Amino acid sequence: MLKEFKRFLLRGNVVDLAVGVVVGAAFGTVVTALVSDLLTPFIAAIIKVPDFSGFYFTINGSKFMIGHLINAVISFILAAAAIFFFVVKPINILVERSHREPSADSVIKKCKECLSDIPIEAKRCSYCAQVVK
Repeated sequence: MLKEFKRFLLRGNVVDLAVGVVVGAAFGTVVTALVSDLLTPFIAAIIKVPDFSGFYFTINGSKFMIGHLINAVISFILAAAAIFFFVVKPINILVERSHREPSADSVIKKCKECLSDIPIEAKRCSYCAQVVK
């Protein structure tokens, strides 16, 4: 039973998940710092209101703290924008560059004997067995 438990813990997906959770938590701290220390003050400098938490309205003696909601929505939008523009977009560009397929001209050549398409690295035509230079 102990051996089986050890195999379970050392399986790739369990270890990958643990690493993902730890890196995700650290990354969440970075995104929070980016939003709270850079983006939120930048917005506050533009609209001259650093914090909306003081905004509220009252109905029948009940106080509705609409400012906290506004702060949360702004923080969410800024965090989503930061993740998209600083993480998702650059990663997508890198993945796209790495998955580009070479052009068809650089991958194939024509056999002079039978005119079939063969790989550029081929030394012999797979269709007619002619030696290809």
